[in-house]
Amino acid sequence: MNTFFTKVSLIVLLFCTTFVNAQNIDINILRDINVDRNKNLDPTFKLVTNSAVPISVATPIIIYSVALIKKDSTIKKQAIFIGETFLVNAFITTALKHTIKRSRPFETYPDIDQAASSLGKSFPSGHTSLAFATATSLSLAYPKWYVIAPSFAWAATVGYSRMHLGVHYSSDVFAGAIIGSGSAYLSYKVNKWMNKKNSKKDKK
Repeated sequence: MNTFFTKVSLIVLLFCTTFVNAQNIDINILRDINVDRNKNLDPTFKLVTNSAVPISVATPIIIYSVALIKKDSTIKKQAIFIGETFLVNAFITTALKHTIKRSRPFETYPDIDQAASSLGKSFPSGHTSLAFATATSLSLAYPKWYVIAPSFAWAATVGYSRMHLGVHYSSDVFAGAIIGSGSAYLSYKVNKWMNKKNSKKDKK
């Protein structure tokens, strides 16, 4: 019994040490980016950060409009896929925010300068997940370098802007990027499976 409790205590201690170290790294990265930042760049990063929602909403709408004009069912499917990714990502991100309930960095650390408004909890970064969901789904729908490169450059800049403006930890941004890209990939696979299933039915 003593051996069991010793092992449990060591596991708990190891977990706590790892968590504390990770939190220290997290806040140190944010301090390096936020505290001594070039404040002249704040308006630019605010513009970038504020572009996440309108671009992510407009992308599937514009592509769907083009599909209607051209009467192209393939483009229509691509627009629907990007729109589905938006919804899947929004659901996962919102659910995690309400479950984990992590405080914003400026709420915990007074030296972090909040340079943009923020709603809800910190983990994961909703702006980042949205940007990466849009970039990934767009890149999967149109796998060309001139789509992929600017899409991910924009998404990465959105993620960085959240730290520059002091509203997210680096782990929030990293998780947001993974969730956004993962949502797009999941939606892509489900759509591919459903299209294959429908084509088999049509052949019958």
